[in-house]
Amino acid sequence: MTDSSQGTVYLVGAGPGDPELLTLKAHRLLASCDALVYDSLVPKEVLDLVPEGCERHFVGKRRGHHSVPQPSTNAVLVELAHRHRCVVRLKGGDPFLFGRGGEEAAHLAARGIGVEVVPGVTAGIAAPAYAGIPVTHRRAGSSVTFVTGHEEIDKRRPSVNWRALATATDGLVIYMGLHNLPRIAEELITGGLAADTPVALIQQGTVAGQRCLTSTLAVVAEEARAQAFASPSIVVVGEVVDHRIDACAPEPAAVTMPIPF
Repeated sequence: MTDSSQGTVYLVGAGPGDPELLTLKAHRLLASCDALVYDSLVPKEVLDLVPEGCERHFVGKRRGHHSVPQPSTNAVLVELAHRHRCVVRLKGGDPFLFGRGGEEAAHLAARGIGVEVVPGVTAGIAAPAYAGIPVTHRRAGSSVTFVTGHEEIDKRRPSVNWRALATATDGLVIYMGLHNLPRIAEELITGGLAADTPVALIQQGTVAGQRCLTSTLAVVAEEARAQAFASPSIVVVGEVVDHRIDACAPEPAAVTMPIPF
């Protein structure tokens, strides 16, 4: 049961980076919120939508940079809900897809604080699209699996069985997989996926600086290293990569990030 004297926390998906991919609901809440708690993958151009007097808190997590622990973020959200009517917890992509939105929603609900999720466009679909790659195609299979490649971020999370995934799905979209890409590729090949399976690696999807490497499972990690690819990057594995259509790819947006890429 929620306390009507407290505010509501909205878990809002900011999308993959291009501000024009914000939903109308996300835009409305940003334009009227009293407090904002945001991540490192949210561009300045989106943050500029909030009112001038809005209380802001940065709680970003990025490899190689200082990260705010999740319990601290949870505590901030509870404290702000006691003081403000509308609190926006702004997350890159979608709050419920590798965004810890489920954990934050449960924490707030358990304390009687109103919480509502606002879905956002996820990078696993948008980044390939901005490179002209459809994540599904009826000539390239009937299934796609979204999976995190950054297993070190939380030791409590069960490790991914890459060998089982190799033959369990027609395509893979891997978030945060660049750091572990050599091992991921090796495990997928060991699990039965052909070494010449097409792979695409998209860095900084939907925003300025976006680039795309197309390769094969056998050599993608080596080529990514040689071309100095960096996070954030999305990895697409499967025959859909061969159905890339450059002509349909949108122009990446010129934005400024709180933590530069």
